[in-house]
Amino acid sequence: MNNFYKITLFILSIVASGYAQAQRSTRDTLHLDSVIIKESRAKYLSNVQGTYIFAGKRTHLIYPDAGKITLVNNSARMLFAKVPGLNVWEMDGAGLQLNIGSRGTDPHRSIEMNMRQNGYNTNSDAFGYPESHYNVPFQAIGEVQFVRGSAALQFGPQFGGMVNYKIKEGDSTKVFGFESEQTAGSNNFFNSYNAVGGKVGKLSYYAFYSTRRGDGWRPNAAFDYHSYYANIKYQFNSKGSIALQFSRSDYVQQIAGGLTDAQFAADNRQSFRARNFFNPEINIPALLFNYAFNSNTRLEITSHVVFGQRNSVQFINTPNIKDTVNAGLKTFNPRQVDRDYYAGFTTEARLLHTYKLGNLKSAYTTGVRYFEETTKRKQKGVGTIASDFDLTLVKPYGIDLKLHSINYAAFAENIFQVTPQFTITPGVRYEVIKSTTSGVISNATFPIGYKGNRNFPLFGTGLQYQFGNGSQLYGNISQAYRPYLYAAVTPADNLTVIDPNIKDSRGYDIDMGYRGNVGAILSFDINGFYVRYNNRAGTLTQTDAQNVSHLYLTNIGNGVAKGIEAYIEVSLLRSFNARAGSDIRLFNSLAYTHGRYVTGAINQAGKNISLAGNHLENVPDWINRTGLTFLSGPVSSTLQLSYTSKSYSDANNTVFNSTGATGIVPAYHVADWAFNYRFFKNYHISVGINNLFNAQYYTRRINMYPGPGILPADGRTFYVGFGIKL
Repeated sequence: MNNFYKITLFILSIVASGYAQAQRSTRDTLHLDSVIIKESRAKYLSNVQGTYIFAGKRTHLIYPDAGKITLVNNSARMLFAKVPGLNVWEMDGAGLQLNIGSRGTDPHRSIEMNMRQNGYNTNSDAFGYPESHYNVPFQAIGEVQFVRGSAALQFGPQFGGMVNYKIKEGDSTKVFGFESEQTAGSNNFFNSYNAVGGKVGKLSYYAFYSTRRGDGWRPNAAFDYHSYYANIKYQFNSKGSIALQFSRSDYVQQIAGGLTDAQFAADNRQSFRARNFFNPEINIPALLFNYAFNSNTRLEITSHVVFGQRNSVQFINTPNIKDTVNAGLKTFNPRQVDRDYYAGFTTEARLLHTYKLGNLKSAYTTGVRYFEETTKRKQKGVGTIASDFDLTLVKPYGIDLKLHSINYAAFAENIFQVTPQFTITPGVRYEVIKSTTSGVISNATFPIGYKGNRNFPLFGTGLQYQFGNGSQLYGNISQAYRPYLYAAVTPADNLTVIDPNIKDSRGYDIDMGYRGNVGAILSFDINGFYVRYNNRAGTLTQTDAQNVSHLYLTNIGNGVAKGIEAYIEVSLLRSFNARAGSDIRLFNSLAYTHGRYVTGAINQAGKNISLAGNHLENVPDWINRTGLTFLSGPVSSTLQLSYTSKSYSDANNTVFNSTGATGIVPAYHVADWAFNYRFFKNYHISVGINNLFNAQYYTRRINMYPGPGILPADGRTFYVGFGIKL
């Protein structure tokens, strides 16, 4: 690390020598203007955008600007800090996975979110296995669009809503542009982001390559991540364009494993797994066609493929059983090898038409989707006794399945502009889901065959009233649906038992809120919500006849999540001087979620015990994030404080389990600091500290990958980066 510190000091000396010149050359021109423009940008989506309608919906618009959040390690708790109530699970300090949930939904790999990039899905499978193995580097994102639970009608039936990453585009004023940032930090962390972009005639392009590697904060937590992206867009005339895009992310991560409560209390940094590895590889080619027939009618068609694999090799057991040399074998125990292969194709077509209803302009959007995906799932293979990332089999897979899903969907929404201020937006979506499963389980001795067809409509309506001061009163209700997943057919571990009669989940989401701004001084959005989640699938802790505890995956009962979400941001300096060249902005993002089961029971020793009134698992009552951002010419810096109250990891609301797989997740506080300084117009440095006060905490317990047990969050880490943009 000596060389790293020398490089850091060298960069800081350049900054010091160039500070005065940078202040004179940039404070009153380019950079000051860019700060003002960015700070006045809307925090929610407009009524109509492209072929989408967002009137009456609870939406968020996020700009990942350096110095305001940590970009280099994909810090989700900073990126989504201004989205009240978003529960972020931290799998690692490198940001290799995104795990978010809200309003009672499961954060595990954002499984209840409709994850998109540039408008198309990136989930490995939309229904049977909707986990997000693909992850884009935050440095590549121009903006994030987040539509809450009411996203069901235009995007899919998910309870959690839709998240869309819009990747940056090349500078249209240049034939060739280049940007690069190199960052180093704690635990041999290194991140490199490099991109080119520009425009030549009717052709525009943007491409990046990103890599991230390090040893991890805990032992046995090394990682090596790569991400690639290319976008070539041809504007064939003033009305239409076609774009070809390709995205890929892959990484190999060593998994440090989970801890029991006693192990965490003794040393939250220790690890008892040195031979566990995880490796997802996801590729997404896409073709995007846009055409405006006239000023009133617009067509958008996207076709894309998701193909890749997810691989793991692990010694899977509870953390109180260590991975040591087997006395009988005189070697380590063989590891379990699990592999998935994905191949999916999706086409979506959307048409938006604006028309006059009386003297007022209304808008209508409609669309169709075709989706087909096949997962080849090979699990419980007996691997080698080696210690490296080795997927070689010694004995064949115990589970060998072919999982196939087909989906047809159609939707329609219409904004009726009743008065210049008041809109009503009804909508409908119809889903057809066909699923089949074939193959063998139980050490490849038991054949299974499953065929399921679902056909169902979803309805919703949004209302919005626009006040003259720029504020809005909005509300909506929308139905949601979640089919049970492949994991509910065959468990991948030995710790979970599956209910053979598990059912799909249904429910609805209600929003009502008030949002707006007061000039460039104040922004706010205060919202009340109610989510009904029927036949909620989850885990119960049960004890069998041999007094051995296991987890039981079933429809636990009906759950309700209701509460308040409030966001406010105020300009402390511009409140007194609207033309102030600098600013200090204070924001607070607060959510109270009362997530409880209203029906449900568990049978213990022949006795039914009601679960009504129990907390929904993984749903904290309170989440609050407060930030203070300083902006002055080339300098931007943010200090953020986050608080999450306690939650329970199972529906029993188990307080303690000796294995660490279930129990309370205690409340925690964590602070982060980010700093960015631009100099000589084209250069910048970034500095940051995650977990500033070195809090000892964890965000989840788990009974499967990458546990089982408590997954400790990273302690204090730092980074220093140097970047150039030409």
